Amino acid sequence: MDLGRLLSQRARLYFVGIKGTGASALAELFFHAGLPVSGSDTAEVFYTDAILKELGIPYYEHFDRSHVPPDAALVIHSAAYNAETNPEMAEALKLGIPLLKYTDALGAYSALFDSSAIAGVHGKTTTTALAGILFRAARLPAKVLAGSAVSAFGGRSTLNLGDKYFAAETCEYRRHFMAFKPRNIVLTSVESDHQDCFPGYDDIRDAFVEFVLTLPENGGLIYCADDPGASEVTELVKHRRNDITLIPYGFKAPGDYRIISCNVQNERTCFRLECFSDTEFKLQIPGRHIVLDAAAALALATLLVKKEFSAGGYTEGWTAAQLQNAVGELEAFAGSRRRSEILGEKGGVLFMDDYGHHPTAIRSTLLGLREFYPRRRIVLSFMSHTYSRTAALLDDFAESFLPADLVFLHKIYASAREVYSGGVNGKTLFDKTRTVFENKRAADSKVFYVDEPEDAALQLKTILRKGDLFITMGAGDNWRLGKKMFEEVS
Repeated sequence: MDLGRLLSQRARLYFVGIKGTGASALAELFFHAGLPVSGSDTAEVFYTDAILKELGIPYYEHFDRSHVPPDAALVIHSAAYNAETNPEMAEALKLGIPLLKYTDALGAYSALFDSSAIAGVHGKTTTTALAGILFRAARLPAKVLAGSAVSAFGGRSTLNLGDKYFAAETCEYRRHFMAFKPRNIVLTSVESDHQDCFPGYDDIRDAFVEFVLTLPENGGLIYCADDPGASEVTELVKHRRNDITLIPYGFKAPGDYRIISCNVQNERTCFRLECFSDTEFKLQIPGRHIVLDAAAALALATLLVKKEFSAGGYTEGWTAAQLQNAVGELEAFAGSRRRSEILGEKGGVLFMDDYGHHPTAIRSTLLGLREFYPRRRIVLSFMSHTYSRTAALLDDFAESFLPADLVFLHKIYASAREVYSGGVNGKTLFDKTRTVFENKRAADSKVFYVDEPEDAALQLKTILRKGDLFITMGAGDNWRLGKKMFEEVS
């Protein structure tokens, strides 16, 4: 698909599933490029509704053959839909309009720029968002697409600063990232996940190796030296290619992006990098994992800063003004939607929501909160997502909750894409977690089970007290519980 030609012709595009985070963001990028864009989705309200309406992008809230514009040059669709079951996609085929899956459209779009992919099992969204604000600090002519709404992007998933560089969050699920055309890759982490398409660790590791090997000659791989999986992928790539520039970052990393100091002061995480040893960066988002994400973003931004300004005849590296902008942007960064997102504080209780749904991400987030808020009792609501992930990582899940004081577990949030015939369910995770807490935590640390998340509200109202931190975590819909509690607590 020649997207460059469609852009030059201002061709009409139609999106099936336009409310999806990625689809709505890509629709916005095309809209700003001057293309007439429209689409359709279900009637369920998403945060993207407000963005689409603000932009004036028209969309239907149901699917019907008559919606498809006969003059559309391309129909871009979510992977959740297909021509056999969706009438609009069937109509597009009947009219001879090409169909393109969102991830393939994103890949074709990336080929139009000097593009960087943010990849990894954890940390993609935050790293992409941080890269965006650093691009802005450096005044790089770039576009950014993150996997969630970012407060620093004006509550959107996109940031439009120019037309030369493009950085986007890319997804490993079903090897979707293979459609992307990167000049650079940031690799945050690699471990077992998405067991429905990667049954074992080797399967997902090899997918990341395959993706990194798509880099062109002298392409850059910015990888987390602290993450065993990312380091293993890098070693495997080194045996196959010696023309890829390897840039490690992290507490264990050699070279410029080694984190040489990190401490918490007055609810700020303060850190320094080897290459910026005279500059102290500060973050208001808790956790050493966020420091790692910031180091990755600084490495990518610096790579592009050197490329941009050396090409223009300027001194390589950040100017004093750019670096000061970067310091300010990092300290002001308030995260993105469902990534350690603070809902507010009421009755002395701090309410927070987080998308963490893998044991490593859960534990890292909770440890960061424990360090950041040492005097607060941490009360956690967690809803596991997919039976296969829960079954494969059952012991790891149970251990990951240990930094919390009180844990509420719920039924498993099932996935329509998954077929599971095993016996693991929400109560299985509860039993395992309760045993871990009985063996490793004090008696006042408890684990509860409430099948439907919102049914826990009444019990929580009797438990929460002034000074607590209540956090909902997971890729399910228990965020509704946090919203309900925040609205009802006086």
